[in-house]
Amino acid sequence: MMTRYALIGAAGYIAPRHLKAIRDTGGNLAVAHDINDSVGVMDSFFPDAAFFTEFERFDAHVDALRRAGHGVDYVGICSPNYLHKAHMSFALRSGADAICEKPLVLEVGDLDDLAALENDTGRRINSILQLRLHPAIIALRDRIANGPKDKVYDVDLGYFTSRGAWYHASWKGFEQKSGGIATNIGVHFYDMLSFVFGPIRENIVHHRGPDAAAGYLEFAQARVRWVLSINRDHLPAHTPEGQTTHRSITVEGDEIEFSGGFTDLHTASYQNVLDGNGYGLDVVRPSIEVVSHIRTAPVEPGRGEQHPDIGKVLG
Repeated sequence: MMTRYALIGAAGYIAPRHLKAIRDTGGNLAVAHDINDSVGVMDSFFPDAAFFTEFERFDAHVDALRRAGHGVDYVGICSPNYLHKAHMSFALRSGADAICEKPLVLEVGDLDDLAALENDTGRRINSILQLRLHPAIIALRDRIANGPKDKVYDVDLGYFTSRGAWYHASWKGFEQKSGGIATNIGVHFYDMLSFVFGPIRENIVHHRGPDAAAGYLEFAQARVRWVLSINRDHLPAHTPEGQTTHRSITVEGDEIEFSGGFTDLHTASYQNVLDGNGYGLDVVRPSIEVVSHIRTAPVEPGRGEQHPDIGKVLG
């Protein structure tokens, strides 16, 4: 029987990857919701799917499908970060499993609430952690796993992705809604680092602002200097002329090329869930602990090593 889906956040930036993943894994989108109605992209994937801008009508439709014996199996969630917990709760209470974008939640305590709800409903929450499925990251993890067990690697993570003034006016610009730069942009990198280098040992914050964050992390097998920014004025001097982004991960000075290969990782993530190998709450917890600490810890630029491209960020 064809797997049936609902999708929350159908007008969002990442929604087309969810639509493609549903189609390419042989599923069918029964119904979608977004408060915005710019969802013409659905015509390329599921033109017959019901669509609602009011959550109450969407809820009623999902419930009617369930009562008629045609309930959805999964609810894909790509809504704003601060709504993830509520939308995952809706999915589980509707008798479906959830497939949710990162960050799964903003606060560590929310994971405990969701775990209790999983227990009550018998349903499951799955997080999109696509970097764990990236061939270059898997190769790196294998390299570290097959290397000396006592070696601690020097890692630099620099991610500069310019955003315009709109960013600060959107939900992404409000920390209580997005979790801030480190949460909204950095969370999947922190998860990837723990996936490759093991449990975190230390977390020092060098800078925390509305447009950038930086710090130092120690994992079981890595010392990581990191910096994130959405401010084009922070682009490193060595960024090629006309380029508005600069992404770099180096391990012992060797560049890890991970910018390519993103197109089908959501499809791989959905297939992973269908195969029973989705990333659940326990897998997500370490990265949520990292970003929660970054959001509240004292800023200590004098502790730990700083990323070499932090100069413009610190001013």
